[in-house]
Amino acid sequence: MDSRRSFRFIPFLTMSRRFTIAIGSDHAGFKYKQAIKAMLLAEGHTVRDFGTNSDASCDYPDFIRPVAEAVARGDFERGIVLGGSGNGEAIVANRVRGVRCGLCWNEQVAIWNRSHNDGNVLSIGQRTITEAEALHIVKVWLTTEFEGGRHLARIRKIDGV
Repeated sequence: MDSRRSFRFIPFLTMSRRFTIAIGSDHAGFKYKQAIKAMLLAEGHTVRDFGTNSDASCDYPDFIRPVAEAVARGDFERGIVLGGSGNGEAIVANRVRGVRCGLCWNEQVAIWNRSHNDGNVLSIGQRTITEAEALHIVKVWLTTEFEGGRHLARIRKIDGV
């Protein structure tokens, strides 16, 4: 059986824990950022939007690096960054020491990012998935716990500890 197909889409996943979340995007991720932010606020999370504030062309590092730095400093528990593909955003976020950003395009990758890598920043590509998929991925990512165990030694190696 293909393990990628063993998880089913759960449209109304509820989050019981509330997080402080930093969020940022470039112009190509702006629409989904707005939708994700609205969902998070409606569910009682504390959210700070680091921009951009429109779909006008801009440079993603200007908005992504501040999100990553805020998470690395401990000002926020989690971060979410968005762009067209999410690739550049993940690269920028991962340049900040203490950030473990994963580009997630489906539920299973979001689960692995949290459970195996203790991901603290999520990257999403607006041009790669539907808005409904993006919202679901955020919910799954926020509700998945880090497994610890054998993964803890790997996280320490990633962080240079």
